[in-house]
Amino acid sequence: MNKATEAKAMRVGEAGQWGENIRSDTHVWVEPRERGLVDIVLESRVKPYYGDAILAQARQVLSVLKVEHAQVVIHDEGALPFVISARIEAAAKRAGFGEGLKALPERVVLPEAPPRDRLRRSRLYLPGSEPKYFINAALHGPDAVILDLEDSVHAAEKDAARILVRNALRAVDFGPCERMVRINQLPLGLDDLEEVIPESPDLILISKVERPEPVLEVTQRIEQIKTKHKLDRDIWLIPILESALGIENAYKIASASPQVVALTIGLEDYTADLGVPKTALGTESLFARQRLVNAARAAGVQANDSVYGDIGDLEGLRVWGLNSRAMGFEGMGCVHPLQIPVIHEAFAPTKAEIERALKIVAAFNEAQQKGLAVVSLGSKMIDPPVVERALKLISRAQSMGLVAGNT
Repeated sequence: MNKATEAKAMRVGEAGQWGENIRSDTHVWVEPRERGLVDIVLESRVKPYYGDAILAQARQVLSVLKVEHAQVVIHDEGALPFVISARIEAAAKRAGFGEGLKALPERVVLPEAPPRDRLRRSRLYLPGSEPKYFINAALHGPDAVILDLEDSVHAAEKDAARILVRNALRAVDFGPCERMVRINQLPLGLDDLEEVIPESPDLILISKVERPEPVLEVTQRIEQIKTKHKLDRDIWLIPILESALGIENAYKIASASPQVVALTIGLEDYTADLGVPKTALGTESLFARQRLVNAARAAGVQANDSVYGDIGDLEGLRVWGLNSRAMGFEGMGCVHPLQIPVIHEAFAPTKAEIERALKIVAAFNEAQQKGLAVVSLGSKMIDPPVVERALKLISRAQSMGLVAGNT
């Protein structure tokens, strides 16, 4: 195929958003040409201040992607450089350029890898195609942020969202938050892994898991990518159970890989599978949630509850969170920053619980020093299982900063 024919075979590529109600994004339009080098037209509210920098970045990204002859139109709505780069790359690749190439932004300092049993009370979902949510997510104080490539991303935008999420992992400082990515159901999720794993996310959520095999496949693919890119950092997994079959196989799924650190449930899909409405009381999913908690505990991993979808009902969220904690869950997902403090309060031991746990441990330690195996506190006997439960509560309270020092 000669160059003229090759150019004609290419198509116009577009990516990103622009308009009156769009912020922190950029729309890029790329049309291949047979000759004439690269002509860039920039429209931006900040053009007098940052126009030269945006144009220089655009030319650099296009050069990396080997775009030599094209008309490029950029409508900028106050996007940061990592977003501009992602939108140019997506548009260029949709136009037929840059196959196998990546225009990677400068990487921020990679945070320390989290331990497998770290605190996961709240996981804040961020749509992977909406960069406006990325920048300030950590300021809201969730334990984790989830860069979502699944349900929140339109099917036609999966390719562009992968590039944007990849760039966010490289360029955004999410502070102390665990950096999670929810991939699509396999096999599409394998394409997600190819793009994001080289940027060392802390954890991958695997959508719609019904059997152990997808967990094994994801584990193997992650190890292959890590070997290829010479990465030695642990990347944890959370399978999401979203069907009756997934719940029936919960223990096998939780035990499928040593990288699994928790199980969680997607109640919208689960109730749809049952053919029943999802309610605020959750009676229709009680069995599934209890079974998930039991399977997670049996497998030695955390149990994490679903999201509470009504962002305007904070009292309902509080009640759900308290009941969830009472069932044995250690946290839940959230879809709005306003839900985070409510969730943290719901999953925190109360002051009375902490005080009682401290008294139990102190009384038991004193009994041990006296050679006694069992001791009473008030009218109740204290034996090793009671002490173990108290120690777990104190440890959790310490991880939340509610108790200082070691017990």
